[in-house]
Amino acid sequence: MITAAMVKELRERTGAGMMDCKNALAATDGDIEKAIDELRTRGLAKAAKKAGRIASEGVVMSYIHGGGRIGVLVEVNCETDFVAKTEQFQELVHNIAMQVAAANPEFLSREEVPESVLNHEKEVLKAQALEEGKPEKIIEKMVEGRIEKYYKEACLLEQPYIKDPDKSVQELVHETIAKIGENVSVRRFTRYEVGEGLEKKQDDFVNEVMSQVQSK
Repeated sequence: MITAAMVKELRERTGAGMMDCKNALAATDGDIEKAIDELRTRGLAKAAKKAGRIASEGVVMSYIHGGGRIGVLVEVNCETDFVAKTEQFQELVHNIAMQVAAANPEFLSREEVPESVLNHEKEVLKAQALEEGKPEKIIEKMVEGRIEKYYKEACLLEQPYIKDPDKSVQELVHETIAKIGENVSVRRFTRYEVGEGLEKKQDDFVNEVMSQVQSK
């Protein structure tokens, strides 16, 4: 069983992300030393050390889907203009823009979720648990678990990557850092949808975008 304490220890020893550590432990049956080797092999331990470096170059990229029905602008930063022009970096930014179009995240990361929004979500989840008749003593743990699920739905970096749901968008970024040798940071995004906020026919844009992804 992979415990929170094991994940914490691995994070402290490697600097890798929480999900990266959890996945490495799962792949090595909870062996810390082997998990460290796993992270080093994948370059993620080294990538985590680069995460603190200043990334002020990069690109702003647009992505338009469905004949102009959905538009996305995303800014992704790196350390040098040279890397910003590389195919690997450009592909990453394009894929992140497609992610925003398909999965419609509300926030970039969990740190950006306003406390008021989080508290409201917790109240709703608590009310749902009570309505389901769950015992008071387990409701708090249930709410914590459901908040983690909320983060994975609402926060871009924590969402399952549309082309490979076994990894998060943050893990995709870390893998790119390991490959290019520079810090990469998703800074901000904006998503527009025709008629957003107006009463209209509901189309399944996620499936449309996914079908386009799978056809490539």
